Amino acid sequence: MRIYVDASACREGEGTKEMPFKSINSAAAIAVPGDEVLVAPGVYHENVCPVHAGTEDARIIYRSTEKLGAVITGAEIIKTWRPYEGNVWVCRIDNGVFGSYNPYTTFVCGDWYFGPMNKHTGAVYMNDLQFYEADSLEGCLRPQIYKPSWEPQNSIYKWYTEQDTEKNETVIYANFQGKDPNKETVDINVRRECFMPQENGVNYITVSGFTICKAATTWAPPASYQDGMIGPHWAKGWIIEDCDISHSRCAGISLGKYRDPDNDQYFTYRHVKSPTQMERDAVCRGQYHGWLKENIGHHIIRRCNIHHCEQDGIVGRQGGVFSIIEDNHIHHINNMQELAGAEIAGIKMHAAIDVIIRRNHIHNCTMGIWCDWEAQGTRITHNLLHHNYAPDEAGDPIPGAMMSQDVFIEVGHGPTLIDNNLMLSKASLRMATEGVACVHNLMLGALTSVGTGVNFTVKGVNEPRYTPYHIPHRTEVAGFMTILHGDDRFYNNIFVQNWQPKENDEGPKMDMGMLVKDNETAGTFVFDDYPTYDEWYAPFKYLEGKPAKEMDMMTLAEPHFSHLPVWCSGNAYFNGAKPWKKEKDNLVDTEHKITFEIEEDKDGHPILKTNLYQYLSDFRDGIITTDTLGEAFEPEERFETPEGKDITFDDDYLGEHRGVSTIPGPFAAGEDAEKELW
Repeated sequence: MRIYVDASACREGEGTKEMPFKSINSAAAIAVPGDEVLVAPGVYHENVCPVHAGTEDARIIYRSTEKLGAVITGAEIIKTWRPYEGNVWVCRIDNGVFGSYNPYTTFVCGDWYFGPMNKHTGAVYMNDLQFYEADSLEGCLRPQIYKPSWEPQNSIYKWYTEQDTEKNETVIYANFQGKDPNKETVDINVRRECFMPQENGVNYITVSGFTICKAATTWAPPASYQDGMIGPHWAKGWIIEDCDISHSRCAGISLGKYRDPDNDQYFTYRHVKSPTQMERDAVCRGQYHGWLKENIGHHIIRRCNIHHCEQDGIVGRQGGVFSIIEDNHIHHINNMQELAGAEIAGIKMHAAIDVIIRRNHIHNCTMGIWCDWEAQGTRITHNLLHHNYAPDEAGDPIPGAMMSQDVFIEVGHGPTLIDNNLMLSKASLRMATEGVACVHNLMLGALTSVGTGVNFTVKGVNEPRYTPYHIPHRTEVAGFMTILHGDDRFYNNIFVQNWQPKENDEGPKMDMGMLVKDNETAGTFVFDDYPTYDEWYAPFKYLEGKPAKEMDMMTLAEPHFSHLPVWCSGNAYFNGAKPWKKEKDNLVDTEHKITFEIEEDKDGHPILKTNLYQYLSDFRDGIITTDTLGEAFEPEERFETPEGKDITFDDDYLGEHRGVSTIPGPFAAGEDAEKELW
């Protein structure tokens, strides 16, 4: 059945084409498997809450009849501004508008949030420009440039809020820099979400072609309930496609956790367990809440434009398993720099088990992609990542702000596959982890945090982070282990020292109680102290095939806790990028200066300008396969597809065929690098 919705209808109807509903929620209350909800262009001021689930064979589809024409917003337009002083105007909102959730008394806070504790989930916008929240009315009246911002020119637009308890009103002051807010489009966050069921298990929903914007979302930490402006809550089989998603106070799309009262914001309010133990509890408790391949995940997010959200474009923990995130444009995430903490990125996923992140264009984010814990079977492939670092005009970051890089893999055991990507930021890959394979990437920045960033130091004592690994291609926990580092593979990549590193940039530092090595020198040299496979296996070889004696346990204690081996072959190094000292088959060019620029063609598509391919000369290597990569050590799982099939890396970033041999990097031939990148 088709159910029709049109905000411009003269009155509420019955959902027919002749008499449509005026609200999407009216349709959501009756839509059942096989129904399609057709939403006419218009603005829908509501938080859509689907009630019924679809089925795998009969989805419930919500579709904007004109692509991006139907706007679902968590904000309300305000036309009752009164002059207050200078450029500052004031409005008063009866608190009844907000119901049980007032964004102007609710602060952004929670587990792993390290930013200021005085930022509300509310926000003020003028013509889609989000204002900065002032700490006081004086700060609103006499605004100063907020130096940490990545867009400092906009930071003089300020707002401030307080409560009039006698009148039960929210009072909002805003500095419009000389403009009349009653003549501009000015709106404020009112609702927490835009499209999200409140119950678990609302499966097989498609949301297609909507504009979704401006909601008072809360901080979304991994062990707690994670909301976004849109998301499945805790379900299976959603498709979110062809949407424009922007201006969330925190996260845009959530593929996150169920609400678990016993572990929700545990550290923030109870404190007694360490944050890492809280995360381990969340993983194990998930099994009791239906976290199984048959029940959860398998979502698709595709062809969406996700931007100007202040925590994440996409966030998820456990609820995003077995999902595909493809062909999205994700940009300008956390650019205001008002919020800070360990959950900020274009895509931030915990437990990205068998998740495929492919063909996305991610730029101008504090981080591009961050896969934290259990990046097992995760594949990051054919993505374009660039300018994921602070611009020159930005000042020092606020306390608690995260490091910037294109990809961050943290405390996982693999197998994590990163192939055929263009990683063009100052730090290409932060790998405080193990079990990673990098194949056919182009990296202009450093490999960093190698061998560090996984354990806490408390009173000089090392407190390791035991993290889980899983039954291959399942969610059931197979075991827990610390990160030994290594078990990494680098085949047919190109490393370019595109930025001059600081002198002595390889020294470790303390960050959040962890030792972190934040080098800026590019290349695989950071593994110089790591063994080859033969070197690593030597202590075990003499016992191969023989029953172990009790004393062998202590004899092998040191190799059991030493770094795992590394494999490198077929890589090319330019501009001073340094190879692993044990790599034998590579190209090291110390003669030519390689240049790179990302530009736009006449149609606005990104293109690459470089002289690199003049100097690869005749250097070629073989085609890499799953057999080449082997299996990740701890989970004993191969670098393969989610279906358990082998991968042959014979297609390039653009899908061109590589043949029987290949040059390093993401392109099969130098001329392919001149084509549209996305």
